[in-house]
Amino acid sequence: MSSRRPPRGEYIETDTGNKVARKATLVGTQNIMLGGKTVIQPDAIIRGDLVRTIHPSSQSGGNAAPQNNTAISIGRYCFLSRNCCLRPPGRLYKGAFTYMPLRMGDHVFIGAGSVVQAASIGSHVHIGAGSVIGEFAIIKDYVRILDGTVVPPNMVIPSFSIVAGQPARVIGEVPEGGHEAFELRDLYKTVGNNPQPAPH
Repeated sequence: MSSRRPPRGEYIETDTGNKVARKATLVGTQNIMLGGKTVIQPDAIIRGDLVRTIHPSSQSGGNAAPQNNTAISIGRYCFLSRNCCLRPPGRLYKGAFTYMPLRMGDHVFIGAGSVVQAASIGSHVHIGAGSVIGEFAIIKDYVRILDGTVVPPNMVIPSFSIVAGQPARVIGEVPEGGHEAFELRDLYKTVGNNPQPAPH
């Protein structure tokens, strides 16, 4: 029995060019927004099921618009390495525990085995392997977090910082012109391309 379908690759490619490993774990996918061209490697975990349970009271009164339940929003050209975990941060709000959205910009690299519970991560951010980004941390644009760094909850890391340590502290700054190092387009192209014979 011959099948016309191409062999199943390690990655599923979505309409917007996201490459999601079949062995990645995405829970609550309806609450996970991918901006496009993002790579999610095997054994990465994204917890979209941890959504806001309490919504700020709507001002409009009558027909309120449906609530936005996005738990995790990921920009374009992001790269989630093996065994990393993205979880929205949670806190008590008006006496009840609820999760707040985790927002990531574009060109964010998350190293293998890292756990991210930040409130927001800017664009062009590199998070090294085995790092922990604490709840409600805010990481601005063009930040490099070295391997094994522990960013405490609620820490704000300014743009162009190089951060290391447990707990994290700023140890330097990204040099001018060092922005290209954060571009992830080329890394994206290397993932999951099943070798196809070149057309003649």
